[in-house]
Amino acid sequence: MDLPALFRAAVPPNIPPLLSAPSPRSNYIIEKDNNIAIEGRNLNFSIKTRKGDLVPILKDCSLSIPSGQLWMLLGPNGCGKSTLLKILAGLLNPTSGTLYLKRPKSFVFQNPDHQVVMPTVEADVSFGLGKLNLTEDEVKCKVSKALDAVGMSAYMQRPVQTLSGGQKQRVAIAGALAEACKVLLLDELTTFLDETDQVY
Repeated sequence: MDLPALFRAAVPPNIPPLLSAPSPRSNYIIEKDNNIAIEGRNLNFSIKTRKGDLVPILKDCSLSIPSGQLWMLLGPNGCGKSTLLKILAGLLNPTSGTLYLKRPKSFVFQNPDHQVVMPTVEADVSFGLGKLNLTEDEVKCKVSKALDAVGMSAYMQRPVQTLSGGQKQRVAIAGALAEACKVLLLDELTTFLDETDQVY
């Protein structure tokens, strides 16, 4: 489905809207200035059916998001929100268009069972920090701060399989927060959370 109208509604007045126009396939990542966190131009994504037909999911989708801002993508089920987030996260490649994302970035899946994989809460939140050159004390500090931010500090040593769906979602979000990424992509971040938990 066509998403540009959803983005135009959320673009701040000081940011000119990006116009849709035919665009040849080009590099996935392009260089940008430091004030832009995400910029996509004329992103298209299609899937191939078993019969070999191409079905368009995104058509000429353009957006520009400045650094340091919180944006929400709204739309009906099946309009391509999760597909766009997966393209931004690098899990899917656009059929055509250009995309820039400030790095490092982190992505939280809609279903926490696709992301929470380690045996304990502490181990799961610290899992993504293994790629960084951190001391054990630095890792513990980051894990503690991230779990505190989502109200899960008391569950640090709990086995993941004993958590509810909402608790797993908060652990998944904590894992992303611990990495202190410049771009944080959250797909349905309130999945499984009740109203009181959604304030975190």
